[in-house]
Amino acid sequence: MAKSGRSGAEEPAVLKPWPRRPARLAHAVVESLTDTIVSGAIPPGSALPVEPELCETFGVSRITIREAIKSLEAKGLVRARQGSGTTVTQSEEWNLLDPVVLAATVQHDDELVVLDQLVGVRSALEAQMAAQAAELATDDDLRDVERLLARLDEETATPARFNETDVLFHDRIMQASRNRLGRSIIRTVHTQARSTFLYTGTPGGPACEQANAEHRRIAERLLARDPQGAAQAMTAHIEAAWSRRRTPHAGPTS
Repeated sequence: MAKSGRSGAEEPAVLKPWPRRPARLAHAVVESLTDTIVSGAIPPGSALPVEPELCETFGVSRITIREAIKSLEAKGLVRARQGSGTTVTQSEEWNLLDPVVLAATVQHDDELVVLDQLVGVRSALEAQMAAQAAELATDDDLRDVERLLARLDEETATPARFNETDVLFHDRIMQASRNRLGRSIIRTVHTQARSTFLYTGTPGGPACEQANAEHRRIAERLLARDPQGAAQAMTAHIEAAWSRRRTPHAGPTS
């Protein structure tokens, strides 16, 4: 619904109603408002539309809107004050580890600022976990890593399958590290990153082969029980893979 500005000219509506009514109403409202906020359509410091307008836009009850606003507050996206309405917070206050916030942030990260930061965090944590895995992995852990490496060798010509196994390879190393918190953080951020073309690019066979050569160096250091070497190999791989994906001819999601 358009509204008149102070000059009397009609301003376009920021929010649009759904073409179809979703089943999980409050969650759907949260996702829609999160995307609107993260995209900058409602910038920090601005007020959200008032409750009756939100009810009309989304076709939901006041109870649903209030539940959605509480969820947005928990995510650090807005601040609601009695008598002052609900205001969008500065981006520094947003909880980027929240899956909904992270998904929207990644989708709108046209300059790759957040994705660069995500890769940096991933590189640091996975390097640490590779070092831990070199020390703590059981023989069964290492056999699983070798098995996945052999599977990746067979899949370099089929990038879609390679990318899925690639995720399993990295996750198996994290599992072998026994670092549950680090693994949980990586699985959260990587899952959301992989949902966007900005991160995954267009897979290609040669890039898969290069990625797997790097995987092999990681596995060799793990088998040698070399924590420092495993960490260095993991860092080199993640940074090189991202560098390849940042070019127009993108590679695997490793």
